[in-house]
Amino acid sequence: MKPRISFITLGVSDLQQATAFYAGVLELDLLPSSTAIVSFFDMGGLRLALYPRTRLAADAGVDPAGAGFAGISLAHNVGSQQEVDELLSHVGHHGGQILKHGETAAWGGYAGYFADPDGFVWEVAWNPRHPIA
Repeated sequence: MKPRISFITLGVSDLQQATAFYAGVLELDLLPSSTAIVSFFDMGGLRLALYPRTRLAADAGVDPAGAGFAGISLAHNVGSQQEVDELLSHVGHHGGQILKHGETAAWGGYAGYFADPDGFVWEVAWNPRHPIA
């Protein structure tokens, strides 16, 4: 088996609102394979899927009422400290909740965090050891 992550699927409370946030605010490309019940975005070799939380929980056979921090964050690396602050500001003005403003990180980069309208945690980071292409 060749290990890889092909899709990240987020169970969302309002598919239309979540799709608007990811397409409009984060400017992700909505794929034509999206339907009325699932949205797909190209993440450069990885796919992000948005699917109704209740349907995702039913599909997995778990209770959809999970609450609190799920112990995972998604990360979006950018090319500079200024880009971290710009993206956090943009997200904050368009429905995202700023959890932590950009600041120098203990690991030597610069990062901040936001939550999307469903509470999924995203790190926005500039990492000098892992520059983006």
